Amino acid sequence: MYRTHTCGELRLSDVNKQVTLAGWVQRTRKMGGMTFVDLRDRYGVTQLVFDEETNASLCEQANKLGREFVVQVVGCVNERYNKNTHISTGDIEIIVSELNVLNVANTPPFTIEDNTDGGDDIRMKYRYLDLRRASVRSNLELRHKMTIEVRKYLDELGFLEVETPILIGSTPEGARDFVVPSRMNPGQFYALPQSPQLFKQLLMVSSFDRYFQIAKCFRDEDLRADRQPEFTQIDCEMSFVDQEDVINTFEGMAKHLFKSIRGIEITEAFQRIPWADAMKYYGSDKPDLRFDMKFMELMNVMKGHGFPVFDSADYIGGICAKGAASYTRKQLDALTEFVKRPQIGAKGMVYARIEADGTVKSSVDKFYSQEVLQNMKEAFGAEAGDLILILSGDDAMKTRKQLCELRLEMGTQLGLRDKNMFVCLWVVDFPLFEWDEETGRYMAMHHPFTSPKPEDIHLLDTDPGAVRANAYDMVINGVEVGGGSIRIYDSELQNKMFKLLGFTEERAQEQFGFLMDAFKFGAPPHGGLAYGLDRWVSLFAGLDSIRDCIAFPKNNSGRDVMTDAPAPLDSSQLEELNLIVDIKE
Repeated sequence: MYRTHTCGELRLSDVNKQVTLAGWVQRTRKMGGMTFVDLRDRYGVTQLVFDEETNASLCEQANKLGREFVVQVVGCVNERYNKNTHISTGDIEIIVSELNVLNVANTPPFTIEDNTDGGDDIRMKYRYLDLRRASVRSNLELRHKMTIEVRKYLDELGFLEVETPILIGSTPEGARDFVVPSRMNPGQFYALPQSPQLFKQLLMVSSFDRYFQIAKCFRDEDLRADRQPEFTQIDCEMSFVDQEDVINTFEGMAKHLFKSIRGIEITEAFQRIPWADAMKYYGSDKPDLRFDMKFMELMNVMKGHGFPVFDSADYIGGICAKGAASYTRKQLDALTEFVKRPQIGAKGMVYARIEADGTVKSSVDKFYSQEVLQNMKEAFGAEAGDLILILSGDDAMKTRKQLCELRLEMGTQLGLRDKNMFVCLWVVDFPLFEWDEETGRYMAMHHPFTSPKPEDIHLLDTDPGAVRANAYDMVINGVEVGGGSIRIYDSELQNKMFKLLGFTEERAQEQFGFLMDAFKFGAPPHGGLAYGLDRWVSLFAGLDSIRDCIAFPKNNSGRDVMTDAPAPLDSSQLEELNLIVDIKE
């Protein structure tokens, strides 16, 4: 037996016990004739004590220990004189009587501490070392707890966990597929699933009326802080349900996770916002409602007074930042540069301060009378000490998205985006289609299997752009943590959907014929939802990126720098797969 206890287990009640511990040397400290070693494992840190007067040779051996050496010690638990309140074992220490070095270690390229000196690239290259850090390890422990709670919750509701295939056919709609060549079928390829969508619908046809899976999914898309090429979904589907049934079931799951993982009890129903209102008032289909700062449209107030930028605009809108009138010119100039960045694309920003006496002082005073500025102030319900920030443009949707970025930046600067505060909502009534200028056709806003609102079906023939989807997204703190829809289960309606999306009958049959055929054998009404497990964990852990809640993530270029993947294939492998690599310059 290498150990009788872990390094996070011993307490004052264990004093005078003879114990054996094993782990990694975190640090050593020599103080006079004493040597102190912090021994770490997955469970915590325990202080070891070596006394030169008691055992000089053992103390000399301890002085030769390097960081991350793997050691085993035998000793007696002793009450610690200088207690450490920052660790769970801080009341005790081990007076070591025997030391065995199980493995020596090279000096690690960064410190294995919560606040490490390693940058992202070096930590990703040596991820197995990074995972020794308590802050990273705790994220994976949180992930484990969440999956256990998800399974418990769904099992109690009669859901059955079913695994669906990883090697499937390609369905090139939406994000790009990762493809896998087939050796046994030359010139043909599998795709890795972007979601188990089609298979979970087939399970509904198969009478498995409550399915779930903690599923690995893959999308070949550009990466952001909340995206990875491979990610994990809590994927669910239900038969004989409508939108209300699905929302209630998975709002219940969210409340269960908040209570069981974070100790937060949510009793009230989540707020629901139509997609059109989310875009109008927040410029986003995943608004952060931890703070207000709702958009105010100002076309009627600010247009037509001689300011060329506003007079030529098709949209003028702004936000009111409470108590921010003290912003300096330097801060306001920095905000202007922020919205002008290429990623945001605004041409400029107008600001107005509400002075202590109620008058309005703006950056465009020469174009506007105080009366007009007071009308603007009243439109916002602004008070003395508030700051109004305004953007304009010739595309309302684009300008609202720019204003959304400004709103989030102000929320961050004013400390209104507390990571320990959670505001949950559903965004509903999405458009079924969005028009793609590049291809000159409609695209499915969610996917081709989303059902239209029953009351909007008649518009499919006359005004497809006005049709609302029977779809819903759960949003927490500006993060879309999950989404889903009621599905089309009638083959005629599904054929009409494919036609509106520009599919020929032949192409629809080639890609989705198996699903259409299945519908003809009695498909029940069904719908579902998929939660992003990585996003849930990062939200609960207070992370800015999902990478630190994934054991072995990819970097921003989609590379695994630890294993150096992706990498070229050996010529013999290419030949076996009947592949020729021709990289275009």
